[in-house]
Amino acid sequence: MKKRTWLIMVLAICLTGCGHTKEMEVQQEETSLQEEKTTEKVPATANDSVDLSTLSNQKQSWWLKRMENHEQSQAQQEINLSKYDAYYVDTKNKKKKVIYLTFDCGYENGYTESILDTLKKHKACAMFFVTQTYIRDNVDLVKRMKKEGHLVGNHTVKHQSMPELSQRDIKEELITCADYCKEATGYEMDRFVRPPMGEYSERTLQICKDLGYKTIFWSMAYMDYDVNKQPGADYVIDHFKKYYHNGAIPLMHNVSSSNAEALDTVLTNLENEGFTFGNLNNLGKINVE
Repeated sequence: MKKRTWLIMVLAICLTGCGHTKEMEVQQEETSLQEEKTTEKVPATANDSVDLSTLSNQKQSWWLKRMENHEQSQAQQEINLSKYDAYYVDTKNKKKKVIYLTFDCGYENGYTESILDTLKKHKACAMFFVTQTYIRDNVDLVKRMKKEGHLVGNHTVKHQSMPELSQRDIKEELITCADYCKEATGYEMDRFVRPPMGEYSERTLQICKDLGYKTIFWSMAYMDYDVNKQPGADYVIDHFKKYYHNGAIPLMHNVSSSNAEALDTVLTNLENEGFTFGNLNNLGKINVE
């Protein structure tokens, strides 16, 4: 029991770390970016069909429990994710060997180009969740993501905890980031969102759903976000070997040197196990190639 508690605590630390020290440093820049655009009124949407006052705004922090024998990870059960178009694993394809690769991009550390090269080599699709500042500073990389068939999802403007924001501010974070993506790159942002720091509530999940977003959590994660305390390529390779499972959604960070070094081997090993790399647009669809 102590071992299990320790494991969950460690994973919780990992989730909190998704905030990135560097992201904190650029929040003032993000605020300035947003202020340039937020004189426009954030509109309500036609999908606002649920009275948000009836939904809990108690902050939840995403956690998961790793399973042995390559079974799908277990995760929080406080909220029925399916009610809100939210996912952490492909529950519809428990018998199908598909993995959905996802990367969180708060800032650039020189590894994303290598990651894209490796994905291209393996013809593997991935999702990149980007902040507005990431788009601003890396327009060509974001364009390349889209040109090469990857998805670009919403990681908000300022990477703030959604349950701490008003309904208007959450909408502003998502709409402004998506509009900026279109303006800066010419490409529409894909309607997927990853809540900053893995923090959410029933209210925030509903707001995202009302805006047409699917919320994407994760079923695999490790401490790769601290650029000064990297786990090493061997650790990443071994982690995937031990915990891969059907329908997995791994969380990786683009700033990680370990991820960049390990990715080619990780993908090769998964291919040797019979896995394909799925497009999140097919998430939850049975037997979709």
